[in-house]
Amino acid sequence: MKMIVEVLPSYRIAYVRQVGPYGPANIQAMEKLKQWAREKKLFTESAILLAFPQDNPETTLPEACRYDAGIVLPKDYQMDDSLCENELSGGQYAVFKVNHTVEGVQRAWAEIFPAIQNSGYQIDNKPIIERYAGDMMANEFCELCVPVKEEGRV
Repeated sequence: MKMIVEVLPSYRIAYVRQVGPYGPANIQAMEKLKQWAREKKLFTESAILLAFPQDNPETTLPEACRYDAGIVLPKDYQMDDSLCENELSGGQYAVFKVNHTVEGVQRAWAEIFPAIQNSGYQIDNKPIIERYAGDMMANEFCELCVPVKEEGRV
């Protein structure tokens, strides 16, 4: 699996939160976000959609797992109270382009962590991001962005 290390900027995002087992409900959260973004004329070819699985399902009960589906907002966009808003701090990320299928994502999760460990990086304490930009959605791809720092750095 090919890994690219990239510095992501800080993003201002609008997001929908889904609480419960990861799976079909995550898709519903993303669809709700897309519908909102279409209504606000934010869902364009240059839109960047982000998703954040907030909890590890191996250590968090399924009914408590949080999943946020978000869209990057333009700096001057006046947000209303129809969705939540947050700032995602940027930083260094290991980026993996994966087939956005159940099998592709499962395979990626199995391969990502060994790839990072073998690269001289270690995982940083920030959320892992699913990024959908450009024509990725139409072609069933996404990027898994894992926060990293060089080994030995605090």
